[in-house]
Amino acid sequence: MSNKKRNRNITRVIILSVLAAAIVFSIYTSFAKEKYDVLKAGDYAPDFALVDLDGEKHQLSEYKGQGVFLNFWGTWCAPCKKEMPAMGRQYEVYKDQGVQILAVNIAESDLKVRTFAEQYGMTFPTLIDTTKSVMEAYNVKPLPTTLLINPEGKIVKIITGEMSEDDIKGYMEQIKPG
Repeated sequence: MSNKKRNRNITRVIILSVLAAAIVFSIYTSFAKEKYDVLKAGDYAPDFALVDLDGEKHQLSEYKGQGVFLNFWGTWCAPCKKEMPAMGRQYEVYKDQGVQILAVNIAESDLKVRTFAEQYGMTFPTLIDTTKSVMEAYNVKPLPTTLLINPEGKIVKIITGEMSEDDIKGYMEQIKPG
C-alpha cells in the first residue's frame, strides 16, 4: 500500500470519527434538554419551595386546599408590568376566597425585584427563583407564563403572554375552592 493511499485512509477514518462524535453529541444534548417533562392541564403541579422578599419560605404543597395563581415574570417584561396592577387588584378580591398568587421572578437581583414590587404595589408573595430550577421544572419559556392550580394541586390551565384584568378575574374564579 502506498503512503498516499494509507494517508487518505487515515484521513477518512479521522473525518468519520469526528462526524460520529458530533452525531452522538447532538443526540445526547437533545435528550438532556428534555430533562423535565412538558406539563399540561390535568398534571399535578411539581412541588417547590422558594423564599419571598421578606425572607419567608413558601412551599407550593402548603397551599393545598386553595387555588394557586402561579405567575412567572421578569422586571424587564413589558406584559408583566401591564398585568401586575390587575393581578394585585384581583388578589385583594380573591385572597379571602381561598385563591393565592405566587409571583415567581426569574433569577433577578433582590434589589431589582423589591423596587419593581414596590413600584407596582405587589402585596402578594413575590418569590425569586435564583437558580431557575422552578422555571425548569415547570418548563417555562416565555414570560409571563401563569399556571392555574386547583385546590387539589392539579394544573387547570397554562397561560402564556399578557392577561387582561377580566382574564385574571375569570381565571381566579376557575381555581376558587368550593
